[in-house]
Amino acid sequence: MVEASSGAEPAGAADGSAEELDRPLPEGVRRRVIAIVSDGFGGLTVAELPAQLRQYARFTPSRRLKFAGNAMATALEAEPLFRQRIAERLREAQPELVRALEAGSPPPAADPLDVAAAAYVLRPTGWVKLVTAAGEEAQRADAERADEETKAELERLRREVAEARERARAENERLRTDLESAKKEAESLQRKLRSALSDVKRGEAALRKAVAETESVRAESQTQLSAADSETRRLKARLGEAEAALEASRKAVREGRSIEDMRVRLLLDTMLESAQGLRRELALPPVSLHPAETVDAVEPGRMTPKDIAARALSESDPAILDQLLTLPQAHLVVDGYNVTKTGYPTMPLEKQRLRLLGSLSALAAQTGAEVTCVFDGAELAAPVLLAPPRGVRVLFSKPGVTADELIRQLVRAEPPGRPVTVVSTDREVADGVARAGARPVASAVLLKRLSRS
Repeated sequence: MVEASSGAEPAGAADGSAEELDRPLPEGVRRRVIAIVSDGFGGLTVAELPAQLRQYARFTPSRRLKFAGNAMATALEAEPLFRQRIAERLREAQPELVRALEAGSPPPAADPLDVAAAAYVLRPTGWVKLVTAAGEEAQRADAERADEETKAELERLRREVAEARERARAENERLRTDLESAKKEAESLQRKLRSALSDVKRGEAALRKAVAETESVRAESQTQLSAADSETRRLKARLGEAEAALEASRKAVREGRSIEDMRVRLLLDTMLESAQGLRRELALPPVSLHPAETVDAVEPGRMTPKDIAARALSESDPAILDQLLTLPQAHLVVDGYNVTKTGYPTMPLEKQRLRLLGSLSALAAQTGAEVTCVFDGAELAAPVLLAPPRGVRVLFSKPGVTADELIRQLVRAEPPGRPVTVVSTDREVADGVARAGARPVASAVLLKRLSRS
């Protein structure tokens, strides 16, 4: 806190510098003084500043107020030259207030704190009285403000107490109403309890009566059960007699049937021996060819992809793919990305795979053919978490192996003669699988076929 110093200037100076404060500078005045110093601080060069304030030369006014307040107040009191320079800046900033102070008649409408702060910096005659009066005025204002705040707080507390009393009264009234309602409900429940106890007693009497009737019925049932057991034993005896009579009848029928069977068997053996003798007599060879086999046609089991290719269908007709897949044990191998980038190249690779595999699953279900879809593993940024759809085998090529090489390996792994169809627009793939005995089909043909599903 800034305090007056008796050694700042020579005693008895004409400008009032010899006057001293007998108490600490009021806080409100001190803040105004520091603000005046901060405002005048920016107009001084570094050389004009006291040594302890030069480190704050580049600070903004707000930062100077925050970090250099005490240092500025101390320098103002300890450095008369610095105070004179700040006073000059104050004269430039507030000339009217400065002239009024120097004339000994501060403006009546001016803020007492501003007047006291300016007087502290300028040190005119009677500045101590101005600072003291401003401090007393500030204390009076603080006391009045505190009194007003106290009165407002008291009034607020009175209102809150009145509201609390009103709420308590309303709550008591509600609780009284709830208590009356609870009493009425308890009386109603007591009446219901007495009625329920009466019903229980009547129920117990009815239960005892029902138990007695049940015992009577049980005794009667036991009597009827004994009679039924006697009747059952009698019926079982009669049933045994009937079964014995039936078995005797069946035995008699079997004995009569065995004679007829013997005669028929003897006649059949005679006819078979006669036929065998006739075959030896004519020296007929065993039958190895049937008349239907002499008709020139293609049997289903012997049709090959070349037979399909020889039919009058266009290479772009999707019906040719249906014919190839109807061959026995047909295997369809699909170059996955070749098909998807032909049909829907703008989609992300993951959605391309899902769309193609879903369509191939439906095709496998329709034709029953074995379906294998091959994707190039070089285009994968990470392992694919994919559940292959029903009926479709999904393969990715290993690092260093292309999808085309994997397709050729699949074709070479098949036994000679099995109908294998490879879907790819890549001419190198098509020529390679054709040499291995597979039937190449363009990707557009498969896309047309899938679009019909």
